Amino acid sequence: MSARERRLRIRRRDEVPRGQARLNPRAIEYLGIKDRVEVVVGGKKRYVFRALASEAVPENEVWCNTDELKELGVADNTVAAVRAPLAAGGPQ
Repeated sequence: MSARERRLRIRRRDEVPRGQARLNPRAIEYLGIKDRVEVVVGGKKRYVFRALASEAVPENEVWCNTDELKELGVADNTVAAVRAPLAAGGPQ
């Protein structure tokens, strides 16, 4: 099992509901994402969102809710590691 991750830009978008992240379908495919996506900012802050595919999203971006990102302290255009969440509870 190889953990695939990419560094993508996190963008604030009002039209995205809280708890969701919109990604390009090709990004979802090469990251091996099923239904959830993990965003790691600065190697420390880790957030998990429900992943939705959208052709409107550029391949190098992840769109999340504006207010939610403000509350989490994530600035617009932040570069973060994006991957499928690691298996919960299993040995790493």
